[in-house]
Amino acid sequence: MSAQAKRTHRITVAAMLSAVAFVLMFLEFPIPALIPPFIKMDISDLPELLAAFALGPVYGVVVTLVKNLLFIIFHGTSSAYVGELCNFLLGSVFSFSAGLIYRHHKSRRSALLGALLGCALMAVISVPINYFIVYPVYAVVYAPMDVILGAYQTILPSADTLIECLTIFNMPFTFCKGIVDVVLCFLIYKPLSPILHK
Repeated sequence: MSAQAKRTHRITVAAMLSAVAFVLMFLEFPIPALIPPFIKMDISDLPELLAAFALGPVYGVVVTLVKNLLFIIFHGTSSAYVGELCNFLLGSVFSFSAGLIYRHHKSRRSALLGALLGCALMAVISVPINYFIVYPVYAVVYAPMDVILGAYQTILPSADTLIECLTIFNMPFTFCKGIVDVVLCFLIYKPLSPILHK
C-alpha cells in the first residue's frame, strides 16, 4: 500500500470510528445506587481506544475531538459545553497514553498495560478537571453547590466536600468506565482488525 493510500485509509477509519463514537454518546444510562444520576455510564471512549491502537495515539485524540464536535453540532449541549470539554480531555488522556505505550512495543501485553495506565490516568485527572472546571460551571449555570453535594450525600451522607465526593465517587467510576471500554476493545479488536488495518 502506498503512503497516500495508507493516509487515506487512516482518515477513513478515523472518520468511521468518530461516527460510531458520536452515536455511542447517546447510549448512556445512570447508575443511581452507585453515583448521582447526573453522571452517566457510556462506552463512547471505545472507538477512540480502537483508533489509538490501530492508527496511533494521535488518531485516538482526533476521534475524541470529532465525536464531541459532532455531538455539539447535532445535539447541542446540556452542560454549558464543559461536559463535552471534560469528555474530550479525559478521553484524550485515555486513548493517547494507551496508544503511545502500544506504539513502542506492539504486543497484547503492552496494549493491556497501556490501556490500564490510560484508565488510571483518566481517573486521576478527572478529579482536578471536575473540581476546577466542570462543577464550578454547573454551580453557576444549573444548581448551587449544596444541591450538587446533596446528590452525593443521598448515597453517602458523610461526604461533605466536593473533593471528597470526586475522590470517592467520580474517580473510581471513571476508572471502571475505562475498564469496560478496555474489555470491549479486547473482545472486538481482532474481529475488526481486517477493517482497521486493511
